Amino acid sequence: MKDFNSQIILGIDPGTHRMGWGIIQAEKRKATYLDCGVIEERKETKAEQLLALYKGLSALIEKHRPEMIGIEKLFFMKNQTTAMAVAEARGVVLLLAAENNLPVVEVAPTEVKQCVTGYGQADKKAVTKMVKLILGTDKLKVLDDATDALAIAISAMILK
Repeated sequence: MKDFNSQIILGIDPGTHRMGWGIIQAEKRKATYLDCGVIEERKETKAEQLLALYKGLSALIEKHRPEMIGIEKLFFMKNQTTAMAVAEARGVVLLLAAENNLPVVEVAPTEVKQCVTGYGQADKKAVTKMVKLILGTDKLKVLDDATDALAIAISAMILK
């Protein structure tokens, strides 16, 4: 029988060549670390790159069976080329969410910082420290992209 107070959340830090992901178990607003990592692909064409992200995320969804996806909202970037590429990667995530009937919680970078640290202008070091404290995994050593994805998953849990 499914416990409706418990939910698996997949957090995504979108990127084109490196997409961070983090999975938590949310139970009564308490987060437990399950897994995290980075999908890192370098393909020759943009279409091949997006397909590789799609396949990597599809495998994650198949393996972990999340019930919700948290994704960082696109924020204004000075480099429009980078912003467009990140928007395309976000599109892959949103497509997969729709295909798998998964609700999506979109979270702005300042909301992530506010949810995790209590301060919307916190730096990466503070976010990393609080993610480790919240999840009780002080020995967690992962790339920033994966830590950010865990912070996004925690934020999605809080804001849902």
